[in-house]
Amino acid sequence: MATDLVARPPGNGVRRAEALDALDSVLPFDRRDLLAEILTDDDVATLRHLAKEGIGANSLRALASDLGYLEAWSFAATGSPLPWPAPETLLIKFVAHHLWDSSRRESDPTHGMPADIAASLVAQGLLRVTKRPHAPSTVRRRLSSWSTLTRWRGLVGNFNAPGLQSAIRLAVRAGARPRNRKAVTADILTALLKACAGDRLVDMRDRALLITAFASGGRRRSEVSDLRVEQLIEEEPVPADPKDSEGQKIPCLKIRLGRTKTTQADGDAFVLLVGRPVTVLRAWLERAGVTEGAVFRGIDRWGNLEARALTPQAVNLILKRRIAEAGFDPQAFSAHGLRSGYLTETARRGIPLPEAMQQSQHRSVQQASNYYNDAERRLGRAARIIV
Repeated sequence: MATDLVARPPGNGVRRAEALDALDSVLPFDRRDLLAEILTDDDVATLRHLAKEGIGANSLRALASDLGYLEAWSFAATGSPLPWPAPETLLIKFVAHHLWDSSRRESDPTHGMPADIAASLVAQGLLRVTKRPHAPSTVRRRLSSWSTLTRWRGLVGNFNAPGLQSAIRLAVRAGARPRNRKAVTADILTALLKACAGDRLVDMRDRALLITAFASGGRRRSEVSDLRVEQLIEEEPVPADPKDSEGQKIPCLKIRLGRTKTTQADGDAFVLLVGRPVTVLRAWLERAGVTEGAVFRGIDRWGNLEARALTPQAVNLILKRRIAEAGFDPQAFSAHGLRSGYLTETARRGIPLPEAMQQSQHRSVQQASNYYNDAERRLGRAARIIV
């Protein structure tokens, strides 16, 4: 039987909210009270333990968000908090509620997530779209978060159970939908830069943000929002033409990455900005008077620079706003398009994959090569046997 927040066992939400205050550097303040209502005392203790162990802020933020959703779904679907470890049947139920066949749903309203469960999640602001299934990547990520939290509790889960894996494969096959996210390639980036070609402070920030994120290898939105002046290292100018060491020189800047999804905080990973991106970034820093701390910051409605850094969500919204101003469909793009677009562009220009990966810092050759394969097939001879 489905239920919602008011039917839950009473708990000390105030105490949990205060405990979550210790995580205010990684959890958005406006979600603290909601998480305090959804999560159990054990959940909060687990999150605090993860923070103490030094897990990355972005990873912890994602885990907390996924845990909050899972707890709310469990209450709505079963009337109880998440059991630890979760039985295989509950995992399969989660898959069935989130991965389903849209065409089947048209003739069978009970197919997929039940309406009352969806309504409960919508009311809590946790579910926005009910007319189509979740993306398989979202479901896999939440299952992965569920598995990670299970292991951190010292328990063994059923996440590799054959029945669960089979359910996922069948659900993905039945609900297959075409990929509709587009890459921000160089031509689209040019249009975006024209859309913010003004001399307002917000225009200069957005130009610097977009060109820096793209040219530095397609940095993730969290890496862009977390970028600090202290990570920028001035380098000697480099030749504009790598084959002419005595020719014209252009500016060069090193960006130390610190801890990211694929690098460690104490590592020496870095990427380079060369030429125009360096000029644009320097112009923004000088105009904004930013000499330390966050590179990209909020700007209020009156055009005043704020001290706070942009959030990863704000980076995504900035991209979408500029996409719309450039005349494209904002629903077709996300901040990840800068990352996929960078690799797609390097493939188009014949840049070797290992060289591109040095800049993008992709850890998986298979993942990075997917973008190359798409570009090479369009430009290759195999599809041009008869033209």
